[in-house]
Amino acid sequence: MKIGIVSDTHRLVRNMDKAIPYLENCDLIIHAGDNYSDARYIYGETGVNVMAVVGNCDFEDAEDELLFDFGGKKFFVCHGHRYDVKYGTKFLQTKAEREGADIVVFGHTHETFSEVINGTLYINPGSLSLPRGGSKRGFAILEIDGDNIKVKEVEI
Repeated sequence: MKIGIVSDTHRLVRNMDKAIPYLENCDLIIHAGDNYSDARYIYGETGVNVMAVVGNCDFEDAEDELLFDFGGKKFFVCHGHRYDVKYGTKFLQTKAEREGADIVVFGHTHETFSEVINGTLYINPGSLSLPRGGSKRGFAILEIDGDNIKVKEVEI
């Protein structure tokens, strides 16, 4: 099972277009906000189902958090701004533990992050458009094969 994870695309189509060849081979795509409308664009270009949340730069009336099962894992997806992720994952961890999440996907910082904390995998794919903190422009591919989980960062 392959899951493409993007965030903070900020309507820069040329950068999304560079990611499309990787994403069109995924079983699911997750967009962690900023800009929600970009999730519709990615779906239109790939035909792959996109689970998306709104972020602090979005004005659409859509979910700001998602909790769902996929590939035998429980996912919690949010943009992260409501959990102060620019200052760490403490508040996000509390929410993830309360929800029983196996995998947490978030954005907002524009910096890549992938770490297992107390048995839960936290992934921030960085930004396809405006990377910060030394991160490169890109996204992540998550591969799930039972209990074997791999996170691959992809630079564009």
